[in-house]
Amino acid sequence: MNTKTRIAAAFAAAAVVLSAGAAAAQNWQAQATYGHIQLAAGFTPDPYNVNLTAGGEINAQAQLGNACPGFIANAPDFDLVWQAGNTNRPLVISVDSQTDTTLVVRTPSGEWLCEDDGGFNGLNPGMRIDRPQSGLYDIWVGTYAGGYAQATLSISEVTSH
Repeated sequence: MNTKTRIAAAFAAAAVVLSAGAAAAQNWQAQATYGHIQLAAGFTPDPYNVNLTAGGEINAQAQLGNACPGFIANAPDFDLVWQAGNTNRPLVISVDSQTDTTLVVRTPSGEWLCEDDGGFNGLNPGMRIDRPQSGLYDIWVGTYAGGYAQATLSISEVTSH
C-alpha cells in the first residue's frame, strides 16, 4: 500500500464530512501529475521547487466557492507529505509564473485553502500555514483567467516567491 493510499484511508471519514461537495470537483485521491515529496520540518535545501504547467478545465470558484478563483486540473499537480516538527516555522507554499496563477491546497484535515495574489512577486499566489499538521497536502496550481502556463511551485519554511 503506497503512502498516499494509507494517508487517504486515515482521513477518509474527515474528507467525507469536510469536503463532500468539493470531492466531486477535483479528485484529491488521484495520482499527482508532477509527483510527490516527503519533507520534514527543518528540511534542506529550502525552498524545494517543482516546475509544472499550471491550469486546467475546472473552475475552482464554481466548485469550492468565491474564495477560490482560477482554473485547475482534476488531479492534484503535486503532493506533499509533511512531517511536522518542533521548529515553530510555518509551511509556505507559493508559485512563480509570468501568468496570473492561483493556488488550491487540500490539507491533511480535509480543509480546502485557496490563494490568489498573496506571494511576494506580482500576481503570484503564496500561502503561509502556521503550525502545519503532519500528513498529506494535495496542491493544485491554477491560472486565474483559464488556459495553461509554465510555473514553479515552491515549498519552504522561510520564504515565498
